Amino acid sequence: MSELTPLTGEALGALRDEFQADGTNRLAMNAVTAAGIDKVARNYDRARLLQRRFSTTVDNGEATHQDRSGRCWLFSSLNVARFVAKKNMGLKEFEFSQNYAMYYDKLERVNYFLQDVAALVRAGEPADSRLIQHLLADVMGDGGQWTMAMNVYKKYGAVPKDLYPETASSINTGEMNTQLRRLLHTAVAHMYADRDAIDETIADARAAGHRILTIHLGEPPVSFDWEWTDKDGEFHRDGEITPVEFWNKYVGSAGLEDYVCLVDDPRAEHAKGKKIGIEHLGNVAGGDPTEYLNVPNQFMKDCVRRILVEQGIPVWFGADCHPFMDRENGAWATDLFEYGKVYDVDFDLDKEQRVRFADSAMNHAMAFAGVDVAEDGTSTRRWRVENSWGAKIADKGYFTMSDDWFTEYVYEVAVPKSMLPAEYQAALDEPATMLPAWDPMGALA
Repeated sequence: MSELTPLTGEALGALRDEFQADGTNRLAMNAVTAAGIDKVARNYDRARLLQRRFSTTVDNGEATHQDRSGRCWLFSSLNVARFVAKKNMGLKEFEFSQNYAMYYDKLERVNYFLQDVAALVRAGEPADSRLIQHLLADVMGDGGQWTMAMNVYKKYGAVPKDLYPETASSINTGEMNTQLRRLLHTAVAHMYADRDAIDETIADARAAGHRILTIHLGEPPVSFDWEWTDKDGEFHRDGEITPVEFWNKYVGSAGLEDYVCLVDDPRAEHAKGKKIGIEHLGNVAGGDPTEYLNVPNQFMKDCVRRILVEQGIPVWFGADCHPFMDRENGAWATDLFEYGKVYDVDFDLDKEQRVRFADSAMNHAMAFAGVDVAEDGTSTRRWRVENSWGAKIADKGYFTMSDDWFTEYVYEVAVPKSMLPAEYQAALDEPATMLPAWDPMGALA
């Protein structure tokens, strides 16, 4: 390794002199130290002129709240599902149990991780390899993908929230995840220590994972009696029903399990119209693999617009939610904050460079619940977003996204396979180009 040049006292003095020579630096320092960067950099004109009106709005009721957890992908997918269920049951308000979905996702992930790593250990993968260390560091977070959510719903169904409510650990998952992570780290260490006992190690760790989850989240129902009063005051009774039967009866008509995931991978080496997948990324052993069809961003927009306008159903998506976000007022626009002008820095990376150099990746999932379409009937101007951060911010929990922000920071949408043209449908039957586990397209919402 070449010798690094130290920051000398002379160099530091030159930096100080340069800072002090420009009076705007002191003004910026005074403002930011007192008010914070977002208040100083906020583009007043852009903020006040960003309209909150839409030519198409999908009413999905009160915004949900994931609290101190990373379950946005479950909340957002269940928000799409609850729209269907409310319509089928004639309900004005309804919410699925996100705790139930998380319970089985984590239980399945314990099994998936143990078997995945066991195969690597048996194949001779070194314990200090980049792959093993990545899997150990990334294990048992809360994030996920649309396909992973569908794997859970297809196998375990869903239940109403009041029948399996939140717990202290479901709304604040940190300590539970720490214990599960410690359990799995211990199991991997035992696998390397005694390869002949790997099967026993898996069985013991899986049973311990089940105990930990049940202690933290409660025991989920195997069946339940379902009865409700619809928005017109009419009483209904299903009698005893299983979670899978409940999902199939009230959500199955939408065919959500058959949706495909479209992504905008902007890197030139990954061709549009081709499938990509991420090695070692999944939750349910034997479930559908986590794969995407790489398409132009404009095609994603066109699909979302058509679903909202023609079908009137929310659309799940994944994005990098942090850049240029006004959380309190519920807005995203690429010029909503002028950070570069405050710092006198040119942040000039494009979308491909941001992905390639670890400046941006999908980290949050939400649902589109409206769009403003121009007079030509196809051009989109802005988007209404159902978030899962509660109803006390934004427009009662609903955000507004500019169309240019969609271009730059939306990475994934889930749409019906039937919407795809013939060449894209054919591409779904081809094997995916598999990317390594640490690839940015494997980032979880």
